[in-house]
Amino acid sequence: MQTNILREITPLTSSDCFTIFTRVKSEFDFPLHCHEELELNFILNAKGAKRVVGDHIAEIDDVELVLVGSNLPHVWQTHKCKSNEIREVTIQFHKDLFDDKFLRRNQLSFIRNMLERSARGIIFSKPTIEQITPRLIALNQKQGFDSVLELLSILHDLSVSRNMHTLSDAPFNNVEFSYNSRRIGKAVDYMNQNFQKTITLTEVARLANMTDVSFSRFFKTRTGITFMDSLLEMRLGHASRLLIDTTQSVSEVAYNCGFNNISNFNRLFKKKKGCTPKEFRENYSYGNRVFI
Repeated sequence: MQTNILREITPLTSSDCFTIFTRVKSEFDFPLHCHEELELNFILNAKGAKRVVGDHIAEIDDVELVLVGSNLPHVWQTHKCKSNEIREVTIQFHKDLFDDKFLRRNQLSFIRNMLERSARGIIFSKPTIEQITPRLIALNQKQGFDSVLELLSILHDLSVSRNMHTLSDAPFNNVEFSYNSRRIGKAVDYMNQNFQKTITLTEVARLANMTDVSFSRFFKTRTGITFMDSLLEMRLGHASRLLIDTTQSVSEVAYNCGFNNISNFNRLFKKKKGCTPKEFRENYSYGNRVFI
């Protein structure tokens, strides 16, 4: 089962830094799609709609703000939303809008980190949305250089905001991160190459020339999650990709991604994704298939 994803040609031209458009509508009618441009999507009055970003699927609240990275599949669906006045503000900007050397400057480090994380999709907290909303709505009233400065300011404020969360698992979209650590990089590479097998903390710690306890602490400090949670996330990301792109049975997917117990796989998948593997495959495919 190959899910075909519409590659959208956005209205953003190569001569412009970004484009912004506002809509008021009664339903979501655009199919699952992706594009090279990054997208900041603000949605109001759409409680009960469904959000699909990468391998993440969830029902949304009455307001949300999501940053979608380059070439990350995404769609919002009407689902259970009953509103006749869904408001949407979408900002799209080039993935190379900011030169890599520019982003490496100390003052841009938070924006750089946020843009890297956007490859998995980022959702922002309600307090952040409340602060940013007036500026997002007013952005299209600014012109020329002032509009670019305001966009940069908005991105900076979002990048330093609290309680932002990534949505999709890294392996789903082949996301690679720089941890500024050779040891962590070596460990993650090993995990990516061997996630189908049994992997222990001891063998990975040995690769980093560290004790189990020291490596465990070091890994969490550098990545923000434990070694076991990272391995689980990696396996579930690969499992999600197989559920979407292949006709393998759920059992086959589980065993091919390092889960030796189908019941445990179903339980962990539902805990992380909010649905069973079978429901995930059905949810992702139904109404999302576009043949191009």
